[in-house]
Amino acid sequence: MKFHIAVIAGIFPVLAFGADDCATMRYVPEDVQSLQDVINLGLCRNPQTAAAYAALRSSHFNKNAGYAKYLPSVSATVSTGRNYVSNEAALREHKQEGWNDWSAYSASLSASYLIFDFGKRESDFAQTLATYRAAGFDYDENVQNFVYGLVGSYYELLNADADVESAESALKVAQTAKDTADKKYKAGVVAKADVYKAETTLASSQLSLERAKNNREITKGTLLTKLSFPANQEIKIADMSSTFGSEAESESIEELINIAKEKRPDLLKAAASKDAAWHKRNAAFLQNLPRIEAGAGVSWNERRFDDTFSPDSNKLNGSISIRASMPLFAGFANVYGVRAAEAELDRAKYNEQQTKNAAMMDVFTAYQNYKTAQTVLKHTGALLKSATESERVTSGMYKVGRATMLDWQTAQSELVNAQRQNNAAKYDLFVKRAAVALAIGDIKSELEGIKDEQ
Repeated sequence: MKFHIAVIAGIFPVLAFGADDCATMRYVPEDVQSLQDVINLGLCRNPQTAAAYAALRSSHFNKNAGYAKYLPSVSATVSTGRNYVSNEAALREHKQEGWNDWSAYSASLSASYLIFDFGKRESDFAQTLATYRAAGFDYDENVQNFVYGLVGSYYELLNADADVESAESALKVAQTAKDTADKKYKAGVVAKADVYKAETTLASSQLSLERAKNNREITKGTLLTKLSFPANQEIKIADMSSTFGSEAESESIEELINIAKEKRPDLLKAAASKDAAWHKRNAAFLQNLPRIEAGAGVSWNERRFDDTFSPDSNKLNGSISIRASMPLFAGFANVYGVRAAEAELDRAKYNEQQTKNAAMMDVFTAYQNYKTAQTVLKHTGALLKSATESERVTSGMYKVGRATMLDWQTAQSELVNAQRQNNAAKYDLFVKRAAVALAIGDIKSELEGIKDEQ
């Protein structure tokens, strides 16, 4: 099954930061927006995804900082000083009491490098890398959830548009019934009651149209708000193909579960978090073992006496060293640190299993809902076809006096209900299919597929 939904995390940085005018535009584009266009706008403008991307960038920089342990550490120091001469010392040395001039100068440069620590450095970096991977999957999950919300709002607006069209069509039919009843009453063929019934149906259709328009405005405002536009603006969106969601495209539940295990972000994030906890436990244990470091330094010292520098030639000094160190006792902090890290690892393992169980249930539920939505669409299509034909036949029979106004009203009501049910079933199928895509972690899909369907 190919879920032609949209683009996701992989290209979000391009969308969000590559289009200069996207984030700053004040008005919705005037041309018709496809589902792809709406998602691109949302990813570019919505603060929710921007915040998630900022969190990912923070984790990326923290990961890069982990490389520092593989490089030497270099520091430089520069200092100068002056002495205070007390009254007693001043009398003894025939000097003036108080602060002397600046007389001591020094500069030093030192470097150190970790040679061996039984793998703690590697464990620390592996933990940082796993944490970064988990942050990436968390970002992907945030973006996919946001896109799924946009997909739902997009289809809800299409459904609202279809309901408005159905209400307008029902209003035209009711107006036709009213005009027909008036003519037949004036001709003396029907009673005044037929006219009253037709007027009632017409008024009810007008009320239904107003309600449909109001619902359309609210649904439109919801979508615009998610795109960070004012809710009172207008947006034109493209409808989807009527052949969308056929049974022939469905994959088995086993295939979907296998895809979820490979692509679902929360499963991958839980696995990465477990890896990070495992490396953290190792690092906590390895910090109790010896470490060997190499060091080197060079220094320069100068001291001035009575406005002249010391004649001592040993002003420049250098040194190299190799040092081994091992913690012996730290108030049991290291022991408890290891135990805490082991408990964190156990928690990560249980969380991974819980996430896996929930994910498999999500896939199963979404799959069953999608299969049911396919069946519902098929039946509502048949219902709509039957109701349309029934209304057409009943209206013709009324015009020739072989049916009552009540029969025609009943047929009109059944047609309106069938249209609404078919509209709801069609766009509910779109949402249910997007839910399956979200459940397996593959809501990003072929953009060409969207263009073909629209």
